[in-house]
Amino acid sequence: MADSMSYANFGAARRAGWVALLAISLGGCSFDLGSFSLGPDKEAAPKPAATPSAEISPANIKEAQGLATQGQALARAGKTDEALAEYEKALALDPYNVQALNGRGLIYQGEKRHEQAIADFTAAHGLVPQRADPLVARATSYLALDKFREAAGDLDEAVQSDPNNGHAWSMRGLAYEKLGDKAKAANCYNRALAIRPRDDAARSGLARVGG
Repeated sequence: MADSMSYANFGAARRAGWVALLAISLGGCSFDLGSFSLGPDKEAAPKPAATPSAEISPANIKEAQGLATQGQALARAGKTDEALAEYEKALALDPYNVQALNGRGLIYQGEKRHEQAIADFTAAHGLVPQRADPLVARATSYLALDKFREAAGDLDEAVQSDPNNGHAWSMRGLAYEKLGDKAKAANCYNRALAIRPRDDAARSGLARVGG
């Protein structure tokens, strides 16, 4: 963001980025803002354990959940600065709060702070390895950073976890298209369209790879 941009324009740009990100990340899939928990990336800091610390009191857990729920409401209203503040307060009380960590990762994506988003989604995968959502979310940031092989790896795992996730299949098609594997990309786009016939991104991708 240029230093000369006014504060008002900066805020508007961030809100626009958030809305655009939601369109990509939520894109018709069952992506639940409260479905998984996030934390530090394996490259940035040690990943938290798969179970919350016994030192976190029930009162803190309850308060953190309330803050996270408020953060989610603010994020959906486009008030990302306020949402981020609520998420941070929630995480100070309970570092394993699913909703706050996920919401923070999505805000980081909207601000194009992809390394931080990847850190959160990496921890999410460690905490809920059975879920496809954190892998799809992390792949979104990998694609934004042109890390196509990493994105493809996440999406391979995502479609194994949730074979009916049309959004994951569509994104997997894009990852393999970027890697130059048109046959695999076409197969992915076709799978996405079988699940979501109105998936315009998959339809456009299929046309590009000649599937």
